[in-house]
Amino acid sequence: MNRTTRDAWAQAGRRLLAKAVEEFAYEELLVPEPDTSADTPDAYRLDFTDGVHWTFRASRGTFGTWRLVPGTLRRHPAPGEGESGPERLLLDARPVLGWDGPTTAEVLREMTATRRAEAEVIARALPAAALADLDHLDLEGHQDGHPCMLLNKGRLGFSASDAAAYAPEAAGTVHLLWAAVHGSLATYSGRDGVDSLDADTLLGEELDEDTRKQFAAVLQETCAETGYHTVDFHWLPVHPFHWDEAVATLFAPYLADGRIVLLGEGPDRYRPLQSIRTLANLDHPHRRNVKVPLYIRNTLVWRGLSTKPTEAAPDVSAWLHAVRDADPYLRDELRFHPLGEVAGVAVRHPLYESVKDAPYRYHELLGAVWREPVAALLGEGEQARTMAALLKVGSDGRALAGELVERSGLAPRAWLERFFSALLPGLLHYLYRYGTAYCPHGENTVVLYDAADTPIGIAVKDFAEDVNLLPGEHPEYAGLSERADALLLRWPAGELAHSLLSAVFAGHFRFFAPLVAEHLGVPEDEFWGLVRAEIERYHARFPELADRFGEFGLLAPEFDRVALNREQLLGGGFHDRAEKDEGFDVVHGALTNPLATATAPARDPQEQI
Repeated sequence: MNRTTRDAWAQAGRRLLAKAVEEFAYEELLVPEPDTSADTPDAYRLDFTDGVHWTFRASRGTFGTWRLVPGTLRRHPAPGEGESGPERLLLDARPVLGWDGPTTAEVLREMTATRRAEAEVIARALPAAALADLDHLDLEGHQDGHPCMLLNKGRLGFSASDAAAYAPEAAGTVHLLWAAVHGSLATYSGRDGVDSLDADTLLGEELDEDTRKQFAAVLQETCAETGYHTVDFHWLPVHPFHWDEAVATLFAPYLADGRIVLLGEGPDRYRPLQSIRTLANLDHPHRRNVKVPLYIRNTLVWRGLSTKPTEAAPDVSAWLHAVRDADPYLRDELRFHPLGEVAGVAVRHPLYESVKDAPYRYHELLGAVWREPVAALLGEGEQARTMAALLKVGSDGRALAGELVERSGLAPRAWLERFFSALLPGLLHYLYRYGTAYCPHGENTVVLYDAADTPIGIAVKDFAEDVNLLPGEHPEYAGLSERADALLLRWPAGELAHSLLSAVFAGHFRFFAPLVAEHLGVPEDEFWGLVRAEIERYHARFPELADRFGEFGLLAPEFDRVALNREQLLGGGFHDRAEKDEGFDVVHGALTNPLATATAPARDPQEQI
């Protein structure tokens, strides 16, 4: 990364300051009160200690969202030079939030890192038309991070040079290291069935012959010294940062005794996606994405790779694919693609394995998962973009979504109908028919477009730890392997429905609906009417599932508010706990569901569909 400019730093601060007020108020971490001293009904204030207060103007939106009027946020008394950013607000809010010294310092540390990354995104900003021209991987370098979370690009553990080399917004390239790990420490699991994937086949597809020969020679030479047999080793890629930060130090005993062997650097160039630890192959786009651990903390958790989910990933993927392939609706009528996690190598660490109450990051130190690439799904002229990209506004003030609608030749409402019909039916079918919930937030959901930039389907990812089921025995789960069945978390129907209620509706559409109103001219009530119309179309198509519609409650008057900033800042996000997930997402209060009262708008007969 280049030096952060003063303008980019200031702009990043303004964005994050407004986001802090809006999202903290949404989660009721801070509670604004009407500012009776102002002469406008949309004036509010936040009161802190020592006579400090902040004032602003805001409108209220769906789910009770706060939307600040730009340029109206002020601190009283005025801050000193260079102290008007989000850091000042966090310090003022500290007594209200109850942070101790270590927590405050960690929050500020992650804020500074997030702001620096945000400034890098701003410095590389492009107009909407240029964003629309980018392919899937290049567009990943221009995303803004999790829309709900304030501290969404901290990547704590990265140095400045690490961020410049490995952060998505740097849009750089990464050469992965490869290691061989002895079977006493590592296990390989691959896709079973008629298209089974053994380790040799996988390596033959992911590494060229010359590289395999070179790596094999290195392993043979080491084994000649240690007495181990080359056939007893499993090969896997390792992120160069992680090798230096974690493997070379924490696995030193097994490097010394020859059970872990560094084979060398792979020749292919990779690009990190927004999830950072998942990388796509630039030189061979149809080779698989790889998901590898990184010894950093970002958006709530340490970004490791747990052994049991890694081992079970191919089983979970195989089951999800089997469900789709056996269901004519999913198979023949929809473009719905679970991006299969087809193979994995899980590596255990005997020393830390014996410390059951060690912080969870010590139990997910090494491994790799191979995932099907989006590029393999695309036909001639088709394009893919994460759903998160639809929140992007270009440097020219135009929304990427507006550019896509214009290119499609469709009216905005018609384009939105195509988007909802591409996005929702498959997710609804897995949920209602099979009691299966994905985690389809903006980064996990990839929207597929035809050559005219009209949505035609979706691909979804992240299964082993993010696919959830209903409690109890159900015939729909009969095809699950024992290890997959034991791994996947179970939640009652109402909580399983949060895969859509929170991840999509409150977590993405809460931001997308006002963008659509501003840039596409479709009011929010009509937006939600179009969403409800798509759900009702599904209900009408499958009346035999009527009993389940009410059980899941997608159209219920209220649902719990998932509060990710509370979870991060008040719920132990900075603690070295033994369990990564203490339970279901932290919730606070309830949200009014706009789908409960939404009505589908009448179609304009002049609209092109």
